[in-house]
Amino acid sequence: MTAAPRRNEPLRPIGTAGRLDALDDVFGALSDPIRRAIVAQLTHGPCSVTQLGAPFAVSAPAISKHLAVLERCGLITRWKVGRVHYCRLLAESLAQAGAWIDQHQAFWAGQLDALADYLDKEGDPCGPAPEPKPRP
Repeated sequence: MTAAPRRNEPLRPIGTAGRLDALDDVFGALSDPIRRAIVAQLTHGPCSVTQLGAPFAVSAPAISKHLAVLERCGLITRWKVGRVHYCRLLAESLAQAGAWIDQHQAFWAGQLDALADYLDKEGDPCGPAPEPKPRP
């Protein structure tokens, strides 16, 4: 027996719930500017946690919490060498989010092209706006 969807939760096709939940986590993680900046820094290669946190005016525990969010959604991996903690970007989750964006961008581009074609065929039924009459 499957659970009923929560109130206000959209119905999802069978077999996509896990994938959509993962996308929700990725987009949620990327909604924070500090986490986006960390991801941007990691596109240049692995980095120590100290280096990742240096540009931000937040505490080390706050940076650690940001990294935990990125790690939970599969955007980064962390490891330790001696006393230094390192992170690197994992491409798969980011690629899935990019594919989702590309799919929707293609859909909306098609919709807007169809709208433009429709409007071109219809012409301008209103014509130019009439000049306002001067008041006496």
